[in-house]
Amino acid sequence: MFRLDHKRAIVTGGASGIGASVVATLRAQGAVVLVLDLDASADLSCDVTDPDSVARAFAQADASGPPDILVCSAGIGFIGDILDTSPSDFDRLMAVNARGVFLSCQEAVRRMKHSGHGGAIVNICSIAAETALAERFAYSATKGAVLAMTRCIARDHVADAIRCNCVCPARVHTPFVDAYLAKNYPGREAEQFARLSAAQPVGRMGRPEEIAALVAYLCSDEAAFVTGAAYDIDGGVMAMR
Repeated sequence: MFRLDHKRAIVTGGASGIGASVVATLRAQGAVVLVLDLDASADLSCDVTDPDSVARAFAQADASGPPDILVCSAGIGFIGDILDTSPSDFDRLMAVNARGVFLSCQEAVRRMKHSGHGGAIVNICSIAAETALAERFAYSATKGAVLAMTRCIARDHVADAIRCNCVCPARVHTPFVDAYLAKNYPGREAEQFARLSAAQPVGRMGRPEEIAALVAYLCSDEAAFVTGAAYDIDGGVMAMR
């Protein structure tokens, strides 16, 4: 079950964090995966905020055929309420987290529709799209946009056999978390890590590979009846708020 043999997949932001786990999981399930990222280790260099860069990367990917799968994992974080958020902060987050999903999905949908075979799109969203989290003003705005775009793509292209879903994690232990703790709590990283972990009812943060496993299901033929859905993967946060 959940095999992706002979499927062609594109993963944005696949060089690190959740994206890297998604790449490893999709490959383990048999998919041929191209990583689009600014990181030098990526298969194709791509700035998801730049329409020309995204179009170029997808055109290069066309050499192996149209994509069967797109996972939009490129994203950045920001901590602050509305008073802490400058216009440039807001624009930067929107450019990567929302515009990047728009541009990547647009290129993928165009190809999936033209192929006649459809495909599966999974966007990495967040529970911040569904509930108010403290000091996540701009980040929440971007993830709300991702959730809305996911549902609209699913609605508009269901007849093209294109499925579009998103996963909504709570806090996941990625390098971003470690960097945040090192910067803001030097010498107290372990204490603050425990506090952040306890915010999830299960008592820990999520692991990137757990998010990737859900993504793999949504990309698979076993999820053929699933579109326009937002899956919480949050250690019980949303159920117990």
